[in-house]
Amino acid sequence: MGILRVSQLNKSFGIEELFHDVSFEISGGDKIGFIGANGTGKSTLMRCLMGLEEADSGQVVLATTDTIGYVEQEAELESWTLWEELSKAFEDVLAWQEEMKEIEERIAKEKDEVALASLMKEYAHVVDKFERASGYDYESMIKRVATGLGFTAEDFKKNVNHFSGGQKTRICLAKALIRRPDFLFLDEPTNHLDIEMVEWLEDFLIGYSGGVLIISHDRFFLDRVANRIIELENKEVVAYTGNYSRFTELKAERRAALESAYQKQQVYITKTEEYIRRYKAGIKSKQARGREKQLNRLARIVLPPNSVGFNYFAFNPPSECAQRVAELEDVAAAYGSQEIFKHISMLIRNGDGIALVGPNGAGKTTLLKILVGEMEAINGKVKLGSRVKMGYFSQQHEGLNLENRLLDELIYEYDLTEEQARHYLGAFLFHGDDVYKIIGDLSGGEKSRLAFLKLMLTGANFLVLDEPTNHLDIPAKEAVEEALMAFPGTFITVSHDRYFLDKVTNGTFELAGGVLTEYNGNYSYYHDKKLEAQKEAAELAREIEDRKPKQPSAAKLESKKGKPRNLSGSKRIELMQKYEGEIAMLEMELKGIEFQLNTPENHTDAESSKKLAEEYQRVESELAEKYDLWAQCSEEES
Repeated sequence: MGILRVSQLNKSFGIEELFHDVSFEISGGDKIGFIGANGTGKSTLMRCLMGLEEADSGQVVLATTDTIGYVEQEAELESWTLWEELSKAFEDVLAWQEEMKEIEERIAKEKDEVALASLMKEYAHVVDKFERASGYDYESMIKRVATGLGFTAEDFKKNVNHFSGGQKTRICLAKALIRRPDFLFLDEPTNHLDIEMVEWLEDFLIGYSGGVLIISHDRFFLDRVANRIIELENKEVVAYTGNYSRFTELKAERRAALESAYQKQQVYITKTEEYIRRYKAGIKSKQARGREKQLNRLARIVLPPNSVGFNYFAFNPPSECAQRVAELEDVAAAYGSQEIFKHISMLIRNGDGIALVGPNGAGKTTLLKILVGEMEAINGKVKLGSRVKMGYFSQQHEGLNLENRLLDELIYEYDLTEEQARHYLGAFLFHGDDVYKIIGDLSGGEKSRLAFLKLMLTGANFLVLDEPTNHLDIPAKEAVEEALMAFPGTFITVSHDRYFLDKVTNGTFELAGGVLTEYNGNYSYYHDKKLEAQKEAAELAREIEDRKPKQPSAAKLESKKGKPRNLSGSKRIELMQKYEGEIAMLEMELKGIEFQLNTPENHTDAESSKKLAEEYQRVESELAEKYDLWAQCSEEES
């Protein structure tokens, strides 16, 4: 693969400039996190790189042989089955397949030798294109990538519109990954994914050999995956080497150096202007005019504005409450005949900051709704301590009147003056005529900010938060974190934002497979404990397996028979690249089977778990064989 070069790209919408003079490069192995506040033009810039939008000026240079896989933020899927949707990634391959059949039919009927020779030549050309695109393997590639992203054989027949938001995101990822592109462009790829699937995606991207450009507000994800960060701020891009945490350090250093240089320049300008003023008309007028010319030619340092933050984000001081803030005792929940969980018990103490984690569909939001009284448990008790005043942040922002103006929402609900309401709204970045906007017309991030502002005004001492950082950009997330770290009360939050959970929580409950498990630490503590348990289980399984008598598999013996020897350099490289692609697909398939094994359904379905475990062993064995073949090619080369 080559290098994707972006040079002096500019883009405006009418009189509003989005970005100017954007230049950077992406090479194989680059994992670039592309960050910036909402509305700065990140998605537009990515679309310009893809050629889906036209830049006003500048160049994007990519080798004609290089390919790009692209995942949009909110991609539209047509009403196809999953198999049909994924097959669309091979439209060219399928077209060549049809062309081959057509030429075969013509060859069978052709009697003229000259025409037949021409058809045979045409057929060979189409077959060559078909084979180079792995046409004979496209079905197995679809199956492997789909399995890698957590889909089952039964899912292939389902209409894509019946899948959840997270599953649709995975379908788009599968379409982008199937052809093993040289570059991957991902626009908010972790949206709608639960933590387990995000971790799978992280592992995949870390091992991906191509260049990756990722728009994301997920700081934990960027810390694990990115080796470079590009920030779009004040219409310009600045590149930093390292992951997100390193970026924050380098940006702070850059800002400090710029401020120091700015202060020194201001001192110089002040002294020079004073010299010019004092001597311009006197005996030193010639020197004064010379200094004036120097000053006019001076390149002035301009300090970019500090990142916009909430200038006031604090809760009304909550009143004291009982030590035992909330308790669930043997609680069960169901939707109709569908049981969600049962025998759930939990104690939340005063001062706790609790993370509630688990796979999508495990019942986390249901548990919160039972806690706040929006839904009744079918069994068990919910107890709140004395003097507990609860504030609820809903994922759907159900506490917002979508027909109200922002100003009216605060004035009438909290008995504020217009001046007070404007003050609070301004603190949450609603300025000027923004206060007259209808709530239903706001973006997701704006609704989140308003919902948090309303929560702030309640004076609650126990906060129940369902995905409070959804739709927020990084500066807004940081403001929420600062507020919660300063909050003297108690809270429980459902969130997929691991960076947020690490900063603000001191305890974790995992809800998975209908079971609630407590961990006495933040997300990273919980994750480490889970890994320890998985390693212990894997070691135990290996010990049991090692006690069984071993026999070489037929496939293994076959691979030894078929050891590649005496290949030319170009053929060997081609074969090694083929094995590398197959290894990547098999590793992806293994990750997908691991993901399926960890789903709540398989915790309770012994037959399904057994089949998946057998499939895991089969793929693991095939992967080992491919590694052997690759190594044999490599040895032959040396």
